[in-house]
Amino acid sequence: MRFQATAAAFINITFQNLLDTILFAVSATSGFDLFTSVRVNSVEIWAIAALGTPATAILTFNGTTVGAQGDNKTHTDTSMGVEPAHVRAKPDPLTQAGQFQASAADIAFALDVPAGAVIDVSLTLRQPVLGGSVAAQNVLVGATAGTVYYRGLDGKTTALTNFPVEGAVSVQ
Repeated sequence: MRFQATAAAFINITFQNLLDTILFAVSATSGFDLFTSVRVNSVEIWAIAALGTPATAILTFNGTTVGAQGDNKTHTDTSMGVEPAHVRAKPDPLTQAGQFQASAADIAFALDVPAGAVIDVSLTLRQPVLGGSVAAQNVLVGATAGTVYYRGLDGKTTALTNFPVEGAVSVQ
């Protein structure tokens, strides 16, 4: 999925946020995630510098649950001249973000990006054979029951997010 930062931000993206990016409305104000678990395959950031000012993109898979930590490596790049800052990183396989996680407020990764940054997030999403449902963290506003909605990287509605989805979601 591709997102674009509408403002400079430092933000922690949770597993709950990632699962809330695609949801199904059951009423005008409530919805359920289409999937019940998620694994981060990779995150890629492109940050273009403003004229005369370099741009820096920072990504960390830090993990926040007792007994399970991220790699705590900081993946960063700063633009040089007309070249954009570019970061592409994968979580280590034995970290939280590298394994399937249920919807939770645990941090999948942290971003520090300038306005205009493009963030590509590659995920593997799962739904158990026997089904299951998880209510979306944030309420819907004026939704149509039975419709699938895409939300920002932070799980918020398109009107409230600083990270709206860009283009079509690519499913493989």
